[in-house]
Formats: sequence, structure tokens, C-alpha cells
Amino acid sequence: MKQTVTFVLLFLSFLSFSQETDKEKELAMKRANNYVYEGNSLISEEDFISAEMEYRMAISEQSSLAVGTYNLAHAYIENGNPEEALFRLDQVVKTSTSKSEKHKAFHNMGNVLMQNEKCKEAVEAYKSALRNNPSDDETRYNLSVAKACAEEQKEQEDQNKDQDQDQNDENQDDQDKKEDQENQDQEGDNEDDEKDKGDQDEQDGDEEQDDEGKPEEDKKDEDKGDKEKKEQPQKPQPQPGQLSPQQINSLLEAMNNQEQKVQEKMNAEKQKGVKIKTDKDW
Repeated sequence: MKQTVTFVLLFLSFLSFSQETDKEKELAMKRANNYVYEGNSLISEEDFISAEMEYRMAISEQSSLAVGTYNLAHAYIENGNPEEALFRLDQVVKTSTSKSEKHKAFHNMGNVLMQNEKCKEAVEAYKSALRNNPSDDETRYNLSVAKACAEEQKEQEDQNKDQDQDQNDENQDDQDKKEDQENQDQEGDNEDDEKDKGDQDEQDGDEEQDDEGKPEEDKKDEDKGDKEKKEQPQKPQPQPGQLSPQQINSLLEAMNNQEQKVQEKMNAEKQKGVKIKTDKDW
């Protein structure tokens, strides 16, 4: 009997707690709906900042209330904040248990992505929306538009890649031509230097020759010989009306010969008057 009474009391306590919990949830849901309602009113007045605050209050009161998060995402869309809008729509998808709510969230995600020219991502969002509601013709139409847009973007990307590759190839060709030209210019400069060096050597050789084409060294030897000749004593040249040294020597020699002949003649005459002894005296 005592155990039965204890069980009844526990049951009544649990029932009371459950009733209080349910009542609290009802009150939280009611407050959340009120915040959503206020937010919707502010959105209609284009007061996006105040509306965002109301939607946030609704989410804090009832985090599982998808409508509050959904409407907050819509407020971000209207206010031109696509990144935050996508974040809130993703929250709806993760927290909601209703396929209808998920369908709406994915559908709006696709719309936001299309507005920002992210066609490939929009295709996936619309596909997810159709998984939750295959009968929505509007989502199906948006999917076909997104597919066409994604294909066009892919073709444009491929074209841009080809153009970039062509530009890179052209730039490489220009670089190769520039390097070839620089090498040719360098080779030309080297040839000019060699030519200038040869001209200088030829000029140096020309400078070592005189006007008659003789080597400068030969000319130096000739100049040296001329100098030595100049340094040697010059024989006196006979002046007009004067005898040369050779003529004087010849005259002197002739005079000596004549004098010798005269002397010999005189001696011969002296010898005629003198008797020559043939024997010796004892």
C-alpha cells in the first residue's frame, strides 16, 4: 500500500512537472511568435535593423522555431547581406524537421546564390529543395536556369583559361625573342669590339711606318745612322781655287822625288873625281 502511494505521488509530480514544462514551452512559443510578428511588421516598414533584433529574440526564445530564423534570413536578403542570409538559411535546414520548411530554405538559398552569380552552387541548392518537395514547379524552373548559367560560366572559365594560356605563351615568345635579340646585340657588340681592336692594331702598325711605308724601327735605325754620320768629323771640303789635301800630298811627293833625283845626280858627279882603292893598306 505504501509503495502504491509513493508511486502515485511520483506520477502526480511528474505529471505536474510535465504540465509546467509544456506550459513554459507554450509561453516561449507564444513569445517567439510575437517577436516574429513584430519583426515582420518592421520588415514591411523597411526597418531591417529593428526587425533583425526581433527575429533574434524569437530565436532565443524558441531555437527550434524555423520561421524566426527563416524570416531573419529574409531580412538579411532584403538588406543586401547574402553571406548572413545563407548562414541563417543553413540554420533552418539543420534545425527544422519539416520538409516543407527545408524546401523553402533550400529554394531561397538557391535564389541568393543565383543573385551572386554562384550558379554551380545554386544548382545543388535547388536540387536539395526538390528532394524535399518534388512537385514545386517554380524550384524546377529555377534549377533549369541555374544549370544553363552554370554551363555558360564553365565555358567562359575554359575560354578564359585558354586566353590566359595563349597570353602566357605569347609572353613567353616575347621573352624568348627579347633574349635572342639581347644575345644578338651582345654578339654584335663583341664583333665590334674585335673589329675596333683590329683597327687599333692596324693603326698602331701604321704609326710604326713612315710615309714611304718603311717600318718605324727601320726608320729609327736610319735616323740613328744619320745621327752617327753627323757626329763623325767631316772631312774638309776644298773651297773653290784651293788645292785639296790629296793634291798637296801629290805635289809634296813629286817635290821629294825631284829633290832625291837632284841629290843622286850631285853624288854621282862627286864620285867621278875620287879614286877608289881596291886593296887595303898594311
